[in-house]
Amino acid sequence: MNDLKNAENGPDEADTPQGAPSQEPDPFVVLENLQAENTSLKDKLLRTLADMENLRRRTEKEVADAKTYGVTSFARDMLTFADNLHRALANVPAEARAKAEPAVQTLIEGLQLTERDFASRLERFGVKKIDPAGQKFDPNLHEALFEQPDESVPNGTVTQVIEPGYVIGERVLRPAKVGVSRGGPKG
Repeated sequence: MNDLKNAENGPDEADTPQGAPSQEPDPFVVLENLQAENTSLKDKLLRTLADMENLRRRTEKEVADAKTYGVTSFARDMLTFADNLHRALANVPAEARAKAEPAVQTLIEGLQLTERDFASRLERFGVKKIDPAGQKFDPNLHEALFEQPDESVPNGTVTQVIEPGYVIGERVLRPAKVGVSRGGPKG
């Protein structure tokens, strides 16, 4: 009967051998485990927050680039239009303009207004014209078509602009096609 009583109440202290490990974990070990887990979770949280901040910054940059450079291919195609309009106006001599009939003068003035308006619209979208005349040749912005001897300016100076260049933001849309001096003092 004593055995039955022990079975109902579970083992008593007399039944457990002395020095055997108890069933309850050591509170210090539990505390250390919880602190390690807490440190690990804090580290994961900080890494996740840093990743999210990096993602936010990268997304902001991509959106800004898309706004700035989204019109690049369209703008590049429109440069041909701007060049043709400029060439058309440049091929009408000043004498012919002065002697032209009023209707032709009005047409020329309209084309000039269109050219200026088109240039201002390009600038509104971040497309800027490069006018390198007199500047030192920069292969990042200019395309040298020829060299011409000119000792009056430093060597490597842009002396003639054949076709203007354009930039959009900080990127070259089209390099300026230029003639470069040769034979002058080193610049």
